[in-house]
Amino acid sequence: MPEGDTVYRTAVQLHEALAGRPLTTFDLRVPAHATADLTGRQVLEVVPRGKHLMTRIEGGLTLHTHLRMDGRWAVYRTGERWRGGPEFQVRAVLGTERHTAVGYRLPVVELLHTAEEARAVGHLGPDLLGPDWDPAEAARRLLTDPDRPLAAALLDQRNLAGIGNVYANELCFLAAVTPWTPVGTVTVLDRLLARAHQLLDANKLRPGHPTTGTTVPGRENWVYGRARRPCARCGTTVRSSSHAEDRPAYWCPRCQHGPAPTGR
Repeated sequence: MPEGDTVYRTAVQLHEALAGRPLTTFDLRVPAHATADLTGRQVLEVVPRGKHLMTRIEGGLTLHTHLRMDGRWAVYRTGERWRGGPEFQVRAVLGTERHTAVGYRLPVVELLHTAEEARAVGHLGPDLLGPDWDPAEAARRLLTDPDRPLAAALLDQRNLAGIGNVYANELCFLAAVTPWTPVGTVTVLDRLLARAHQLLDANKLRPGHPTTGTTVPGRENWVYGRARRPCARCGTTVRSSSHAEDRPAYWCPRCQHGPAPTGR
């Protein structure tokens, strides 16, 4: 599932391509909205909410989409050949005189009244890249279940919105604890949340999710994706396992302390 900074960047690209212009094409290829036609209406804005995208359209309507694991939006010049995948994978097409935005493999495509957006995203915690970011509220939500493993708690979008598995692993490293450490025992939680906001904000307009301060290929992250390779800080071999719904976990047994699986 994409990180919040990736979704933010997608929202910026869609907003720049569509906002302020009337739709010449509006095609939702999902059964619930297959007959919807909003051509002629103006796109007002495209905004991210955690990992959700809200395309607000004239007349009080919002197109709510979510990328999850495989979805993506691609923007083309109108008339340009689409290259994001086969036609049968297209779930949404929004076009203006200048640009066409094509949504591939989108698992969530929902047209709703803008006034009812909370029905789709009201459950989310404070958005790390949104105007509602509130570290104190995020900490309060995280600590409502103090025995929950830190990485799983960070990935729960009801606690705070925007963290994916790359940042969950990297933030555990930066806090010097393993992904399975109970969140209630993390003494640097405030600093961890500040760093989370700092990292996503720094990366929101550039590709990749560097956390080490460099974008040199192979050196962008401390432990994520570095199984059986040297820790970028101390050189100890990085270990890997799984956590939180079988997502990959990475940690350095020297730099990070706390519970961890045995074996691999």
